[in-house]
Amino acid sequence: MPLEDDFCDIIKKARTGQGLSVGDVAQMAGLPGGNITALERGVCPPDRSEVQALAKALGLRPGPLEQIAIEKWEPIAPHQLAWVETIQGSIGGYGVQGYVIHDGGEALLIDTAYNAPAMIEFLSGRQLRLIGICLTHGHADHADGIEQIVKFREVPVYLGTEDIDLLSWRPPDEQLSAPKHGQTISVGRLSVHCLATPGHTPGGICYRVDADSQRICFVGDTLFSGSIGRSNPSTLYRTHLQSVRTQVLGLPPEYRLLPGHGPATTVREELDHNPFVSIC
Repeated sequence: MPLEDDFCDIIKKARTGQGLSVGDVAQMAGLPGGNITALERGVCPPDRSEVQALAKALGLRPGPLEQIAIEKWEPIAPHQLAWVETIQGSIGGYGVQGYVIHDGGEALLIDTAYNAPAMIEFLSGRQLRLIGICLTHGHADHADGIEQIVKFREVPVYLGTEDIDLLSWRPPDEQLSAPKHGQTISVGRLSVHCLATPGHTPGGICYRVDADSQRICFVGDTLFSGSIGRSNPSTLYRTHLQSVRTQVLGLPPEYRLLPGHGPATTVREELDHNPFVSIC
């Protein structure tokens, strides 16, 4: 699976997140504004000097940015775990992933993948008892379809309070649950730990599972392999970076990271290859 973000996505996210115009970056990088616009649009591939200049101007790590832009780095995909099922969906042709954690006949959903029928089909086919829906954030591609799923089985819907207004359909108040940072949700013998990760949205949540040596974190759009999600609103950019650095990449290096878009990765891979990691 290719990276969710390429070079043009990364530099545009870094620029807009810092509230910089193309002209601002052109002056800081010593490059013509037309070149930067062309690079952001993917009209032409960058050379190393342009990558280095833009990395310095935007506070990105030049080595990882070169690896993505020039060397076409992709992560080594961690192997699939027996107790996690990936559900693929699409919104207008744009791919999105949701997940089912299951153990001992119980199941917990991580996002809907904009594909509630596939979620319900998997639960029914495996005869799993759904105990909850954990949403990483409230955007439609991750949350739409919850009304179909709660009709299938009435369960709590976990979502950060600040993201409730993003939902296109709001569950009854008694079904909504705002996870507190550090809260634990049990599914079978597994414990799911909630991590507050505001940035992509104000109420973003990541979900960490420790199962013996099989450690995993569902990161939604907080982090992509080699990148981060877009900060919404852009004023959350610094908060977003702090969430990535402390909550996600502060985990031990062996943790698998499963995002809402693009390939799976690990903390170790991102510490080595993500251009955003060292931003202050």
